[in-house]
Amino acid sequence: MSTINITQFVRKNILELQPYISFRDVNEFNNPVLMDANESPFGEFNRYPDSTHKKIRTQISELKNISSEKIAVGNGSDELIDLIIKIFCEPKKDSVLMMNPSFAMYGFYASINENSVLKLQLDENFEIQKEDFLNITKENHPKIFFLCSPNNPTGNAIEDIEFYIKNFNGIVVVDEAYIEFSDKKSAIELLEKYPNLIVLQTFSKAWGMAGARVGIAYASEEIIRLIYTVKAPYNVNSLSLNLASESLKNINEFKNNLQDILSERVWLNEEFKNIQCIKKVFPTDANFFLIEFKDAENVFFKLLENEILTSKRFPQIPNCIRINVGKREENKQLINVLKTI
Repeated sequence: MSTINITQFVRKNILELQPYISFRDVNEFNNPVLMDANESPFGEFNRYPDSTHKKIRTQISELKNISSEKIAVGNGSDELIDLIIKIFCEPKKDSVLMMNPSFAMYGFYASINENSVLKLQLDENFEIQKEDFLNITKENHPKIFFLCSPNNPTGNAIEDIEFYIKNFNGIVVVDEAYIEFSDKKSAIELLEKYPNLIVLQTFSKAWGMAGARVGIAYASEEIIRLIYTVKAPYNVNSLSLNLASESLKNINEFKNNLQDILSERVWLNEEFKNIQCIKKVFPTDANFFLIEFKDAENVFFKLLENEILTSKRFPQIPNCIRINVGKREENKQLINVLKTI
């Protein structure tokens, strides 16, 4: 296990903060009369949600076989990304490192916090060149490295993730929003070994709850305490917490839906082989494909004419469009239009 002292990376003013604590959430009562929070006595959702997310953290703990004290719940992974930057990065001083291309919001939230954003260019297979990584970290000393795997928008899982955690003098955030679609192991199993590691997962993708905005962070107890110190008191609403909790009780439904998506991914991949306008389909470990077309702009607007919405990745990735896996009827619509181009 690494002996990194996490405190050295935390902003001094954050270390001095005292967290907001809801008295009712940290004490046990049998049948309390709630007159402490200026709530209305009427309404189905008249009470504030649990600020400590005890129920859902316990459920996730049992599912993932990890202590609930090493789990934080956020208003989507976006909130967690924002909080992590605020905890560790001094505005106008520290920098963050991210892959390029990758999920744009890492740079977005860093810029809001007035931190510079360093971009690690991926190779032609969308992998990290280890020498480039070592050079950029040695020269610039970034405070946080955001490593998205499987990566968005490329779809591939990054190889040898442990190398980057071990060789980074700062906080490594492995964003596993698409991990359920991959046969690669989660970085969660590396948490005991590396106290500078944070793993993000979400209910938005495989769990089918993008509208609920529920993200999860796994980290050392020390880092989780910091997240609960700086987060808003009631950051995840009752409706979303209840929905996520119910989903965790229906694991079979989750597994069936996941298998359907994986089966459709295989079906689509086969269908793409017969599409003349496609130049290359990149390997994917996610619920989407990055596809290089002969004329991506033409394809994008032809699909749009048929009200099929896709994600334009060019000019950053030349002639490429990102297309996620849908239901069979949606996937057939896509293929039918592509065959006419």
